[in-house]
Amino acid sequence: MSDHEKGQVSGSAAEIYEQFFVPALFADWPQHVIAAAEVQPGEDVLDVACGTGVLAREALIKVGSTGSVTGVDINEGMLAVAREKTPTITWKSGPAEALPFEDASFERVMCQFALMFFQDQAKAIAEMQRVTKPGGRASVAVWASLEDTPGYAEVAKLLNDLFGPEVAQSIEAPYSLGNIDVLHALFESSGIEDISIQSLDGKARFDSIDDWIYTDIKGWTLADVIDDEGFARLKQAAPDRLGQFVQANGFVEFDAPAHIVSFAV
Repeated sequence: MSDHEKGQVSGSAAEIYEQFFVPALFADWPQHVIAAAEVQPGEDVLDVACGTGVLAREALIKVGSTGSVTGVDINEGMLAVAREKTPTITWKSGPAEALPFEDASFERVMCQFALMFFQDQAKAIAEMQRVTKPGGRASVAVWASLEDTPGYAEVAKLLNDLFGPEVAQSIEAPYSLGNIDVLHALFESSGIEDISIQSLDGKARFDSIDDWIYTDIKGWTLADVIDDEGFARLKQAAPDRLGQFVQANGFVEFDAPAHIVSFAV
């Protein structure tokens, strides 16, 4: 898999990711992922591929002082940001395909917008099931299709026009599990047949087109791919191509729906 397909960002990009991407795309979703997993106060919760910790932080509020939250991720840059923000959560390094925990370690296991990037997605799902206690529940969020996310569909076209298909893939990769039938087949291949899938509406929001482009490039896998000259070209082209998503107040907003898969163990 390429770095784009893996979704792996550099240490500096992880800081930008937390500052800009989290409020723009991810902050509205933890409540839904937590609800799908039926997290209760006092429970032990695992956040798989936790990134900078937006889901884990919300889970900690839900479980309270009598529960615990652990976040695991393969990206040390992401974990460094997570540890700095919330040292009371246990942060561990490890791949989703070989979670560094004993069987039946957690009542609830969750994963928000990361399954698309795993090298062995079926194995990662099986691992989530393995570390969930009998009677527990897991939930996994993935983005809906690129076609249902018009802002990023247009960004992908723009990147392709300026830099070619490999660069555009960085925007396309997060939407690779947007098809419901594909999701069903993936979980069945992991040995999990009884799943529930919720399709929920969502919005992406940025303060401006400049903020949007800065976040997409500097806070993602393209931070070390597009040089300063290329970034300037992109910023110059963006207003014409992306202006349709600017609201009357000057903010950028567009549909960003997602699917949440949940299953009992």
